[in-house]
Amino acid sequence: MFTRELRAVKLRDLPLLRRLMDNGCILNSELGLTCDVITPHVSGVLLPKRGLYTLLVRVNGLAVVGQIRVRPDDPNAHMVFIAPRIETEGDEDTAWLHLLDAMAQEAGRRGAHTLTAEVDESSTLFETMRIAGFAIYARQEIWRYEAGALPPPQDVVELDEMTSADKVGIQSLHAQTTPRMVQQLADFGARGYVYRENERIVGYVAVSEGKYGVYLMPCLHPDTYKRAPAILMAAAARANRAAKVPVYVRVRRYQEWLENALTGLGFESWTQQAVMVRHIAAGIRHAAFAPLTHALDAKPASAGRVTESIMDLPKQE
Repeated sequence: MFTRELRAVKLRDLPLLRRLMDNGCILNSELGLTCDVITPHVSGVLLPKRGLYTLLVRVNGLAVVGQIRVRPDDPNAHMVFIAPRIETEGDEDTAWLHLLDAMAQEAGRRGAHTLTAEVDESSTLFETMRIAGFAIYARQEIWRYEAGALPPPQDVVELDEMTSADKVGIQSLHAQTTPRMVQQLADFGARGYVYRENERIVGYVAVSEGKYGVYLMPCLHPDTYKRAPAILMAAAARANRAAKVPVYVRVRRYQEWLENALTGLGFESWTQQAVMVRHIAAGIRHAAFAPLTHALDAKPASAGRVTESIMDLPKQE
C-alpha cells in the first residue's frame, strides 16, 4: 500500500535530520562553501533564516528532506540541499521525486518562477532531477585557493563597492557577456565590487563570505583579459576572512577564458557542476463566464436612446 507524508520540518525531526544529513547532497555552492548547511541545529529548526524553507517527505516509510532558499526580490528560488543522497543508479527514487515536486510547489507559492540547483553530473541525483523536469541551462567549474595569504597581483586596479546606482551598468554588462538563456539566472549578490574603464562598468565581482570560505562570482568583459587576475585578487582581498579560509571562484562554461588567470594565481579546479532549472507554472485565474441568456437579456448602454433609424434617413435619388 502506497503512503506519503509531506510537511515542513519540526523540532521533533531534529534527530532524523542529523542522521539524514550525514549523507546529504549540497546543491547551492555559495551557501555550501561558505556556511554550515549540513549540521542542523535547534535554532535553525525553530528560527530558520529568512527565506530558507525545509521540507520532509516520507514515502512508504522512507524519509527524505530538502531545503530551498526563496528571496522576495529574486524570481529564482535555489535548492540548498537534499538528504540523503541516492546511493546507486537504479535505486528506487520515488521519495526524491515527490520531494522535488514539493520543493517546486513551495517555491511557486512564495512567488518564484524557477527552481535552480547546482548538481554534479556524475551523481545519481542528476538523472532523477531530469525525470522531475529539470533541464541543464549552464555548466560551471568551481576553482579553489587553499587558505593562506593571497598572491599579490602584478597590476593594481581600483574597485568600487557596488551601489544601487551601479545596477543598470551591471545588468548591461551581464547582458553583453552572458548567453541569453542564462541571463534569467542572474545573481548579482548582496555585496560586490565594480571595475570601471572610461566611466563604464566592464567588470563586476559578487563576493559572499562565511565561516568556512569566500565565494566569488565574477562577471568580466573579455576586454579585461589582462587585468582579470588583478580584479579577482582585489575583490577577494576585500573579504575579511580571505586569508583564513579557502577562496572559491565560480566560472561558467562561457567564461573559460578566466581559467588561465586562475591557474596563474595558484587556483586549482575543484569540481564541475551542471546548473539545472525547473520552471514553475504560474497560477492562472480563470474567468467567470455568465450564462448566455444573461448576456442576451442585457441592454447595451448605447441602445438607451436612438436618435434616428435607417428608415428615417432620406432616400438618395
